[in-house]
Amino acid sequence: MDRIRLRGGRPLRGSIPIGGAKNAALPLMAAALLSEGPLVLTNAPALDDTRTMAGLLAQHGLSVDHDTNARTMTLGGTATNLVAPYDLVRKMRASVLVLGPLLARYREAKVSLPGGCAIGTRPVDLHLKGLEEMGAKIDLDSGYMNATAPEGLRGAKIYFTQVSVGATENLLMAATLADGITELVNAAREPEIDDLAHCLIAMGARIEGIGTDRLRIEGVKALHGATHPIVPDRIEAGTFACAAGITGGEVLLEGAKLEHLGTVARVLREAGVEVDESPKGVIVKRLSGLRGVDVMTEPFPGFATDMQAQFMALMAVAEGASMITETIFENRFMHVPEMNRMGARINVHGSSAIVRGVSRLSGAPVMATDLRASVSLILAGLAAGGETIVNRVYHLDRGYERLEAKLAAVGADIERLPG
Repeated sequence: MDRIRLRGGRPLRGSIPIGGAKNAALPLMAAALLSEGPLVLTNAPALDDTRTMAGLLAQHGLSVDHDTNARTMTLGGTATNLVAPYDLVRKMRASVLVLGPLLARYREAKVSLPGGCAIGTRPVDLHLKGLEEMGAKIDLDSGYMNATAPEGLRGAKIYFTQVSVGATENLLMAATLADGITELVNAAREPEIDDLAHCLIAMGARIEGIGTDRLRIEGVKALHGATHPIVPDRIEAGTFACAAGITGGEVLLEGAKLEHLGTVARVLREAGVEVDESPKGVIVKRLSGLRGVDVMTEPFPGFATDMQAQFMALMAVAEGASMITETIFENRFMHVPEMNRMGARINVHGSSAIVRGVSRLSGAPVMATDLRASVSLILAGLAAGGETIVNRVYHLDRGYERLEAKLAAVGADIERLPG
């Protein structure tokens, strides 16, 4: 199993290209089920998660051609298999996004519950409730969601009791082929939702309210192929912004969009990191010390839960104390014990972590537990004295393309060690 070795203490300087967003690419790929296509996605990232989704779509019967050199993905065809099996869905929660498109176009689908989980923790009940309001019949049996809509889906006014990115994406896609008008109220507003909506419009969908929490979709008989550029990855950009901040460097995030960073940019500035827009992207630099700042994760435009671990690494070496509160997902502080092994002073109390900054971290062998925890330990290693070895880095490859190469190109002492 691969590991990453790094020695900290080097300010990062230079340019880092920001790839297409993983969290945008996955629903966009699922949208290919809505039309025979072809759907051509440009700025397509080469990640383990996109490869998993490609495998899932291929077993449904779609053709998937990913030219990694041209960063272009072409998808299309007719589904010949309407079952999304456990062995594939368990690898990636976003696989549930095939449910809405399959049901809308083919009027039936059998999709494994994500990760084999029961509805409850990170539930899919909002997905199912919305589809049922659109006329679908759904039975849960042996870990699968068996969904049918013999007469097709119909428009409905759907109120989300809580903001859900995945449910918004699934129902948005399903509504494009439903009979009548669908309204999604209290819909998620993440940039990836906007990106999906713009792609669907390019395919012939009729959608209003993009960028707001109320989406109005007028169903059409069929969608067609289109070409769509995937939006830059705001989480990758935010991660490298923290890397510049934690090392006291200056980095141009090529292609990044400042408005997509939302509250993350404001919080970084409060912590002492300069974040400015430029014609080529976003420039991030730190000229003086870091200050402790309190943050709470919230749906966009609030502070992204996918940036919580990275920001905690930054706060670990800031002056003073900060409180980081996680409101989106449980069990998202698993990186804390590993950071504490490196000399951080972090105490978890329920859904909040109190971080008391230290002058410097110390290199140590640490274990990655998930995608964002993995990269937070890389960031901590960039600021630590001595050598840090991050184990189980296969998590990184789910969401970061060539991470160590991009960091090495701006001055980091980092390398991947084969397992």
